[in-house]
Amino acid sequence: MKRVALVTGGARGIGLGISKALAREGFDLAVCGVRPPDQAAEAVPGALYVQADVGDRAARARLLEAVRQRFGRLDVLVNNAGITSLGRMDILEATEESYDRVMATNLKGPYFLTQAAAKWMIEQKKGCVIFITSISAVMATPNRGDYCLSKAGLAMATQLWAARLGEFGIPVYEVRPGIIKSDMTAPVTAKYDKLIAEGLTVEPRWGEPDDVGRAVVTLVRGDVPYATGQVLTVDGGLTIRRL
Repeated sequence: MKRVALVTGGARGIGLGISKALAREGFDLAVCGVRPPDQAAEAVPGALYVQADVGDRAARARLLEAVRQRFGRLDVLVNNAGITSLGRMDILEATEESYDRVMATNLKGPYFLTQAAAKWMIEQKKGCVIFITSISAVMATPNRGDYCLSKAGLAMATQLWAARLGEFGIPVYEVRPGIIKSDMTAPVTAKYDKLIAEGLTVEPRWGEPDDVGRAVVTLVRGDVPYATGQVLTVDGGLTIRRL
């Protein structure tokens, strides 16, 4: 029987790279996103697509029920869905509306989706959970304060869930991407083209969604055993401290 993976935000950007990598690995896939099915369902052929905002409790319940009805099992949860700060406003001008929206999608949603999925995995006596964070978990960007806080929170969520689920043999990992080509980074392409050319990253290129997808596959395949709670940074050497 094929293993089943759920990738939130799995029909575009980094999430699509993860979905495609898992499909190549032979997983049955469920993906969710906020776009209507006619705009997203064909991104990953053969996958179950569910229109669901992970920041909404009822939508999370509906998402997991759809996976249960279609596949009857869940082997891997990849918490990838996320949004950037609305308007990328300086923290001196940032709004509570943006903060609440970003936190609901990026932190509250995956925290409680993991809670529900973990109970299912405990029943199955198997599973794996991955949180997709960002270098923004450890690097300050003052015009995206709420985004940075949400990703730092997810880094701690990884450790919390790893500590809680260890007794059940369910590993939990954090994958921390750097500058990845996606819809989210499209508005700042020129900025990062210049910075990368000037040496921002050790590897002189943008990251690709497939780079993140292949890292996820390495973890869910079990190629990094005895390492629950650990961080796999996929940033081309951006966060190496250099003189």
